[in-house]
Order: sequence, then C-alpha cells, then structure tokens
Amino acid sequence: MLVNGRWTEDWQPVQAKDEKGGFVRQVSSFRHWVTPDGSPGPTGRGGFPAEAGRYHLHVALICPWASRTLIGRALKGLEKVISVSVVEPELSTQGWRFPGDGDPVTGAGYLHQIYTAADPDFTGRATVPVLYDKRARTIVSNESADILRMLDSGFGELASGPDLYPEDLRAEIDALNDRIYPRLNNGVYRAGFATTQEAYEEAFAEVFAQLDGLEARLEDGRRFLLGDRMTEADVRLFVTLVRFDAAYHGLFKCNLRRIADYPALQGYMLRVLDMPGVRPTVSLDHIKRGYHSIRALNPTGIVPKGPELAWAG
Repeated sequence: MLVNGRWTEDWQPVQAKDEKGGFVRQVSSFRHWVTPDGSPGPTGRGGFPAEAGRYHLHVALICPWASRTLIGRALKGLEKVISVSVVEPELSTQGWRFPGDGDPVTGAGYLHQIYTAADPDFTGRATVPVLYDKRARTIVSNESADILRMLDSGFGELASGPDLYPEDLRAEIDALNDRIYPRLNNGVYRAGFATTQEAYEEAFAEVFAQLDGLEARLEDGRRFLLGDRMTEADVRLFVTLVRFDAAYHGLFKCNLRRIADYPALQGYMLRVLDMPGVRPTVSLDHIKRGYHSIRALNPTGIVPKGPELAWAG
C-alpha cells in the first residue's frame, strides 16, 4: 500500500469494505486516453497520440482485468505496436514484482515504483493493467475498461480486427456490462474477500443468478452474447469464466456449480478461447499460482494440482 508515494505496509487484498463487511474495489487513478490525434479522450488530459512503439502494457496473467487488455491487443492486431511486460504470478509483500532484473522498460523491480515515478504523492494500491507512455515516461491509464476501448478505437489505422464497441450495439453492450460486472466479474471477488457471512451470501447469490441467466441467454445457439459478432462484452465475460473453475470455485468459495456444469457457457467460453490470439493470453499456471499466493485466503501457499480442465490440455 502506497501512502503519499511511500510504501507503508504489506500488500493486502482488501483495502476497504462496506457496512456489511463486503469487499470494495479501489477506483482507478490514471484516466488519460490514447487517441488517433492526441486530443483528450472522455477523461483526463490530451497529449497521448497513437504511435507505434510508444506505449507499453504492464500486466499480470493471473488478473482478469489485465487479461482484458491483452485480448484486446491481440484481437486488434496491436502486438507489434504495443509492447508488454508480465509480472511474476505470485503476489509479494510489496505487490506485483517483475521477474529477473526488473521491468525492461522502466527498470522497476516492483510495479508500485512505476506508480510513484508517475505520481510521487500517489496513495493506494498499484494495480494492473498499466498502459505506460515510454516517451513521456508516465502512466496513461490503469483502468482496464478504458484501455480496452482505447485499443479498439484509439490507435486508428495502426489497429485492425473486429470493432469491439460497434455503434449499433453500444447500448446493449453497456447494459450487459452494467449487469455482469457487479454481479459476476467483481461478484466473485466480493464473495472471496467478504469479511462477513451476510456479505458472502449476498455476493454468492448474485454470482450464480448471473451465471444462470447467461446460460439461458446462450441456450438459443448464438455464438456470442449479442449474436454472431464478438464485442467487448464477450472479452469482459470470458476473462472471469476462464478463471472460474481453477480459482473462484474453490478458493473464492463460489462452489455451487462450475462453468463445466453449464453446457452453453462452457461451449461459449471455448469459442472465445479459440479466437485468434486469445489462447496465448491465458496461463493456467499463472492463474493457479497467483490466486493461491494470496495469504489471506490460502495461508500455507499450497497450490492445488487440480482441477483437470479439458481446455487446458
């Protein structure tokens, strides 16, 4: 935890909770945007024009929010435009740590050092993903939802691939995101990090109500959430589904059913996994090692050998 730019205490998964003892997620602090001409985006200041080789992603393969951005980068053909650093899967006492000699772009040993270099007075947790400007040597954004949209439209002619936020589907995409995020994407964390039985049971019920609803939605044979076109709503849902059986079902106590018990959801997850560029963004090894390194949930640090997942073979 950083307080006024100084590391003050060991990393903890829960920094805030509500009156019921429920997990409250930290709000992202850096909200600038890359745009084709460098003009300001919906939030923050301008001055971040789309350029090949200028921007860098710092990610963790265990993290669903970071994985959103890796998938967006792959689907939009930006692998040669935006470089990437991957942190160690296990969370250290100082949070995310870079392997070996540190981050090749900044030289930082820990992600929090990149935060304090960008803002010497930063207070909060140093989270992934981070979209970093190598020329200005600062953080553009640490909000995964914004970064995903930047990758879709902010890089102009440098990008290719499907339109993940098409104008004719935006209202439906936004409505889906507004339902799925609190109940499922963040719902599994609300269950796993709950500090009271009431908060846990409330989150647990919402997780499975949302999964049941999604299963019913997909039972009509559609390929993706909104039909035949893959959109950002599919990216945002997939990153939770692919981690569910390996981490959230057991460690986060979301154990009523597995994704493997939902035929339509399982088939849908596999379709997204087989989209070009998606599978390399998924590391079951990092997912298992990373989540099971959270001492508050797993004091012994033992990483389970299972489950056996057909898609991981």
